[in-house]
Order: sequence, then C-alpha cells, then structure tokens
Amino acid sequence: MAASSVRRSGILLLAALALLAGCGTPSEPLTMGLTPADALQMRSWVPDALRQNVSLGPVSGGQATNRWWGSKVSSQALEQAFEDSLRSVGMFPQTREAGRYQLDIKLTDLDQPMVSLDTTVRLAISYTLIDRTSKAALYQRTLRNAATVELTDKLMPVERLRLANEAAIRDSIRQVLRDLVALNLNAPAR
Repeated sequence: MAASSVRRSGILLLAALALLAGCGTPSEPLTMGLTPADALQMRSWVPDALRQNVSLGPVSGGQATNRWWGSKVSSQALEQAFEDSLRSVGMFPQTREAGRYQLDIKLTDLDQPMVSLDTTVRLAISYTLIDRTSKAALYQRTLRNAATVELTDKLMPVERLRLANEAAIRDSIRQVLRDLVALNLNAPAR
C-alpha cells in the first residue's frame, strides 16, 4: 500500500513538473532590444541623416505564444523592441509619422527545437529601409542569426527557448542598426 502511494505521489509530482515546463512564455521586448552599452556605443556613430529620421513601417511575421507550450515572438513585441532600440540610439523620430525613412521588418523564419538540452534558435528577419519621399528602397537585407542557451543557464526548457529567441533577435537588431549607420545617406530634408 505504501509503495503505491509513493508511486502515485511521484506520478503527480512529475505531472505537475511537466505542466510547469510546458507553460508558454512569450519573448519580452525589453530583453530583445539593444543593451544600454550597445546603444551608448552606437549612438555616437549615427549620421545626421538618420538622427530622429527612421520610423517603423509594418512589422510582421511574429506569432503569439501558445499558452500551454513554447515561446514565440509576437509582431507587437518585435515592433516594441525595434522602437526602443531606434530610440536608444537616437534614430526614432519625435512622432511615429515623422521621419524621412521607414524601416519595414518581417520575421520570415523562427526555427526552434521541439526538445533539447542546449537550446539553439535560428531566425531570419528581412529588413527594408525606404525613403518616404522617393519611395526608393535604400537598404534590403535578410539577416540570419542563431543563439544558444545551455542547460546550465536555465533549467526550464521554455525559459531556455525564450532566452534564445531574445538573444537571436537582439543580435539581429544590433546588426541591422550597424548596417544602417554605415549607409552613405545625404542629410535629410525634414
């Protein structure tokens, strides 16, 4: 009788742990964006043509996180991470409608493992910078990034997945902003 009670308690404990491990945790905009150190470093390199002159166009391709399992990146979270990052480096205009340039963003691929010990997320994000006056595309690129979170960093698989999502997106944001800073654009007509 005692052995079956212990077995039943063990099964209930495992079921509770499985439910906890399976809860969905969406990626957070604050941890997907540039770190304060990256923003501070990049801010001094932003050319006058881009200062307060890059607004966001459509941000698409994200998915809401399933409440029972996984960690996805919603389009809204991705948009917020980009807006915060553009603001932190001084590129985002005073209002969303202002700015000579528009950055369109599309999350085209989010490859996540179903089960893993060390969790590696791979993603692809397509970027297009458009001159609003001429409607010309000044920059088009699809960036592919990967990030790994090891078992020793977080025990819960869903947390490793969320952290890997955020790290891969942060790397993509850092890279696209570096690319934009390196563009040779004329001073803007505000």
